[in-house]
Amino acid sequence: MIRRLAAAALSISALLALTACGADSSADAAGGDDEVTLTIGDQAKTLQTIVAASGALKGADYKVKWAEFEGAAPLYQAVQAGAADTAYSADLPALQALSGGVKFKNVAALRSDGRHVGIVVPKGSGISSVKDLKGQKVVVSSAKGSISEYLLANVLRQNGLKYSDVKVQYLLPSDAQAAFASGKIKAWATFGVYQSVGLAQGGKLLVDGADGRVSGYGFIGASDKTLADPAKKTALRDFLGRLSKALTWTSTHQDAYADAIVERNGADASVAKTLASAAYSKVLPVTSDVNGTVQGVADLMHGIGVLTPNVDVAKSADTSVLK
Repeated sequence: MIRRLAAAALSISALLALTACGADSSADAAGGDDEVTLTIGDQAKTLQTIVAASGALKGADYKVKWAEFEGAAPLYQAVQAGAADTAYSADLPALQALSGGVKFKNVAALRSDGRHVGIVVPKGSGISSVKDLKGQKVVVSSAKGSISEYLLANVLRQNGLKYSDVKVQYLLPSDAQAAFASGKIKAWATFGVYQSVGLAQGGKLLVDGADGRVSGYGFIGASDKTLADPAKKTALRDFLGRLSKALTWTSTHQDAYADAIVERNGADASVAKTLASAAYSKVLPVTSDVNGTVQGVADLMHGIGVLTPNVDVAKSADTSVLK
């Protein structure tokens, strides 16, 4: 079972490595040459699978093309280059892109319970609490500024420790999973299917992102150029409404959603079940409460030198798309 899970995790990594910008066009509408086309940025077919499985695009009077990328960083680069109209990521990758000068606005927030992010330790590590991490090397998946790194920074602060009290090493999830399996990692800040694989390999969950340890927010962003196009902005507003219904569908049809992940992504059934249970559950307007919570994320990561320069989250939102 453990070998099957590990192999499945590695197969997901292989899937993530296959980047195909704009390769798939999907909408249940016919139209002429002047039909609006939205190029929706996605990671690992996540949004595409949700939308397709739920039938959310039926009757749309615009076309949707999908821009698929390995992770958030290349997706935001595509938005900057005009190769995608929208982006999709957790809060910290969005902040990193804004800090790096990518021209986009957050137009909608996504909500989850935070349990899909965690710190996993192997049995016999001698680490039974967050305070025991002091002086230890902690592997963070995947790059600097990931949601896993925010969880680590936040729980250290909550337990009276400084970020400099641990030694951080960045590893791609598949590399970290292999190192964890071979006993070379004493603490691993990770997420999603890799968290599940680590636990299946005998690891113990030290702490997860629930109860406010991560914000639980992600964002749909739209490029400044897209927002300046009235027809695309109207189509985007409609798409967000459809995505909201699609996410509701995933929360009430988890088995069907997991089946869709298996069918469209080639994932192992147990991996698909984990991914289905960790999905964002809601599309929300970007309110002052959302901005305030995510500003706390920005301020903490800026304070430890991960987010430079800092970001004014409220000024990075366009609330006119989704009321």
